Amino acid sequence: MTMSHENANAAPTPSSISRMSYTSATTDTPLLGLTIGDMLDQTAARYPDNLALISRQQRIRLTYREFQEQVDLCARALLKLGLEKGQRLGIWSPNRAEWCIAQFATSKIGVILVNINPSYRLNELEYVLKQSGCRALILAPEFKSSHYIQMVQALAPELGTCAPGQLQAAKLPELTTVIHMGTHDVAGMYRWSDVMALGHEVDAARLAEVQRQQQFDDAINIQYTSGTTGFPKGATLSHHNILNNGYFVAHLQNITHEDRMCIPVPLYHCFGMVMGNLGCVTHGATMVYPSEGFEPLAVLETVQEERCTSLYGVPTMFIAELNHPDFAKFDLTSLRTGVMAGSPCPIEVMRRVIAQMHMDDVEICYGMTETSPVSAQSRIDSPLEKRVSTVGQIHPHLEIKIVDPASGAIVPLGTPGELCTRGYSVMLGYWDNPEATSTAIDLARWMHTGDLATMDEEGYVNIVGRIKDMIIRGGENVYPREIEEFLYTHPKIADVQVIGVPDPKYGEAIVAWIKVRDDEQLSEDEVREYCREQIAHYKVPRYIRFTQEFPMTVTGKIQKYLMRETSIQELGLQDAASIQTA
Repeated sequence: MTMSHENANAAPTPSSISRMSYTSATTDTPLLGLTIGDMLDQTAARYPDNLALISRQQRIRLTYREFQEQVDLCARALLKLGLEKGQRLGIWSPNRAEWCIAQFATSKIGVILVNINPSYRLNELEYVLKQSGCRALILAPEFKSSHYIQMVQALAPELGTCAPGQLQAAKLPELTTVIHMGTHDVAGMYRWSDVMALGHEVDAARLAEVQRQQQFDDAINIQYTSGTTGFPKGATLSHHNILNNGYFVAHLQNITHEDRMCIPVPLYHCFGMVMGNLGCVTHGATMVYPSEGFEPLAVLETVQEERCTSLYGVPTMFIAELNHPDFAKFDLTSLRTGVMAGSPCPIEVMRRVIAQMHMDDVEICYGMTETSPVSAQSRIDSPLEKRVSTVGQIHPHLEIKIVDPASGAIVPLGTPGELCTRGYSVMLGYWDNPEATSTAIDLARWMHTGDLATMDEEGYVNIVGRIKDMIIRGGENVYPREIEEFLYTHPKIADVQVIGVPDPKYGEAIVAWIKVRDDEQLSEDEVREYCREQIAHYKVPRYIRFTQEFPMTVTGKIQKYLMRETSIQELGLQDAASIQTA
């Protein structure tokens, strides 16, 4: 079945002959055979005077011509600092214009951008900088309770005595250059404004020459996902991966150069930098950042004042907006579309978004960082019941199959199995981790998601569970093993098991079952304090249960599903567990 450009919102259905859970999506709309830098140049040439970026908290408004100039200047500055194709540059910042400028600047010169979660603490920061081998780091001065400059100084005290760009740190041997977005001088670091000034010392012709050397299959981005083995893994993505995924997510919303997209989701995640930034730039639309971090009031104000037509968010964001005491005071009639994703989407929340926020064309997306991220998306013309109760249909140019986790055989329609996806969107692999890559991507290039799903006769996909015990808390993927590994380092903890339980606000909350060492005493507050400065806030267990034993099989395997059932009963979470999601 072929999908025309005019009917690109439609999706193929599974073969009526096989009646098996497999589908593919062809389309007359071709993949973009461009690098991200070349795509920006084409859009700036086509819509030079259209607003490209609005960063409200910074009072920055840039047209596509102005945005392109800033990107090129930044790219030339990075060349002046000696950065070369294939080297890694980390960015550690909330949503700011500099983040977006750096995203496109690095793409022009082939430097691989390493997204660092703004919530990371010292242990996590050190790991990703070392594992990716970052040569340079751009950071905001601070965000919420995180003082980024002080944290980097703690990891690399050598900054206090070195010249900018000359760092030689014992803990971070490959990091030479640190750039901060503040206005004050910091020993051993460049200021963003000073770096941008360096761009004038590099000829535009040199940038053009370097840009011509880039290929769309080159790695351009590393995004860390929480690791089942205790450490995050760096999903390595190409221009082709993320440019096309951003393009088609926006395309299926009918985004054009006349749209303004409100992006309160974090840029360090695919939701922000791919579905948001690249979705806009591929269509000439306007990227609108309402605040550095999510604030429901800022979102409501921004949608009203900037007349945004599309709004992105995880379910908890939409719930916070809908429940804001001043919600009814805002004019949201400019909205027509948007995406809810990143976490199971409660059906009633979807209905409220459509009815109360005027988002008649709101869509659900499903995917994972390793698939750039979206594999399935609901369509504007899908029946309402399908749009609110499933994660939609397959994305253009991709394949989905649902298989028996044990045998790998494709299951019949309606039968639960592991969702696998294949196509342009599958990552290049995990950075410097071939073993993890081969586990996730099989020899036929199918990405095994670990999610349990079903497919119906029309190709609609429903996520029914997870093979892996991953917890999704407010759109953040959390692997229990990572928290367990950390808590094992506490001297009073003999054993620990971490599970997720339903939560009406965040989708899931984290519970830690802890065995305390003999002759030791441990309080809940001690556990949380131990976590507070070492792991991101969203990984800190909300509930802590001290126990003498874990439910186990006769062969010694811990039964986490029984722990979950027990926790739901003890914590009185039966109502949260009954919330129906897509």
